[in-house]
Amino acid sequence: MAFVKLQPASQHHSAPNLTRTFPWQAYLLMLPAVGVVGLVFGGGLALALLQSIGAIALLGERQISLAAYQAALTNPELLRSLSLSLYIAVVATGLSTVLSIGLALLLRTAGRWASFACQITLPIPHLVGIVGVLLLLSPSGFVSRSLYALGWIQSDQDFPLLVNDAANIGVLLHFLWKEVPFITLILLAVLRSINPAYEMQAQILGATPWQRFWNVTLPMMRTGILSSSLIVFGYIFASFEVPFLLGSTRPRTLPVLVYRAFTDSDVTRRAEAIALGIILSALSLSMIVAYSWLVSRDGQKRQSKKGA
Repeated sequence: MAFVKLQPASQHHSAPNLTRTFPWQAYLLMLPAVGVVGLVFGGGLALALLQSIGAIALLGERQISLAAYQAALTNPELLRSLSLSLYIAVVATGLSTVLSIGLALLLRTAGRWASFACQITLPIPHLVGIVGVLLLLSPSGFVSRSLYALGWIQSDQDFPLLVNDAANIGVLLHFLWKEVPFITLILLAVLRSINPAYEMQAQILGATPWQRFWNVTLPMMRTGILSSSLIVFGYIFASFEVPFLLGSTRPRTLPVLVYRAFTDSDVTRRAEAIALGIILSALSLSMIVAYSWLVSRDGQKRQSKKGA
């Protein structure tokens, strides 16, 4: 005979969640942080927008027009720079995500040292990593000199160009070194929060290791994969210093194109450079909107499956 322990009425009916009853209160809690970000970033963005349309004159008299955007959109380098930025962002993010999923699965049962190891590269500035890539992979770098000393190459000219090359291999290698530990750290936290009973049940039902991963583990990792990959993609797409120092000189990535236009000796191109920066910001914002839409759609699908 089972005994049921009766709870007091006060425990059965807990106090309502105020943030759920009044959703606006949750936004009020975020107001200080959002206010600072909005003031710094939003103020600068608004000032740049006014300068790009001529509401604030950079040179001469104020004249409102969209000439800067017309010049930016008709710039023959725009499409090539945009394509290069997308190529680097897509390839680096895709490789980082795939490698991170595999690494997280391997380190899932490891101790705290695995999470600590993934955090080693996080505080290292990108400029330090860039110097390391140059010292290792440039034609006169450590790897080239080592191969020459071993007699495997006759001169540094025989060493493949991995820095400032057309394929941007040095840029991709740097981003892999930097972003794989970051994504792995997030996915490790996601994996360790998954109840192992789901995978055990699938194994009992006869699922192979691949079927358990594809149908059980990977769907539960989806939110972590989407969020981490979006952060990495957005950063790489808007990154300036890495492609500027390690990337190809022609074509240039979109952030480098903006910098070149802004520092051009022809000061009349300043408005065009600002317009290019606004376009870059709009593209980054559209990525955030697309991510939010994907996450909300994924949440709606899960809710509908639970309701069914």
